[in-house]
Amino acid sequence: MLRMSSVNLTNHFLIAMPNMVDPNFAKTLTFICEHNDQGALGVVVNRPIDMTLGALFERLDLQLEIPGLVDSPVYFGGPVQTDRGFVLHTPVGGWSSSLPVRNDVALTTSKDILEAVAAGTGPAKLMLALGYAGWSAGQLEHELSQNAWLTVEAESAILFDLPPVERLPAAMELLGINFATLQDGAGHA
Repeated sequence: MLRMSSVNLTNHFLIAMPNMVDPNFAKTLTFICEHNDQGALGVVVNRPIDMTLGALFERLDLQLEIPGLVDSPVYFGGPVQTDRGFVLHTPVGGWSSSLPVRNDVALTTSKDILEAVAAGTGPAKLMLALGYAGWSAGQLEHELSQNAWLTVEAESAILFDLPPVERLPAAMELLGINFATLQDGAGHA
């Protein structure tokens, strides 16, 4: 039997189970960027907020004029540091403050990536979130043991090529589960 403490969920999706009561994570798909014995860091990837990249760039005094990106949504990435931007992107590139998740995906928090995007020299694909999800040592493993999440290895196409509303069902399909069926099976008090 595999010990929970030996599981590394970096580059995996966390799929919130229907009984998830925390409003920050109910019906979410979270991409785990780092998971080790110190804890875990992830970004919710299916919860757009009422802000576009164009509007966010204006607030940062950056001019974004790339068709298709101006109207892209900004996401709620999680309840920690919601005033800070977290950019999931491909390819990895050489930005000041990047955490490579795998050879083709990184999480960057430095402004130089936004300046490059505004100049048209940024990564090919990106998703910008405000805030992140964090777990202390052992916390995520405990939540997994309580059946709060399903996990599956992440696919870039789900992160970068699908509309937000399709990401959670697509991740469920990787497990061979229809999310609508799982939802319908939830108990009601």
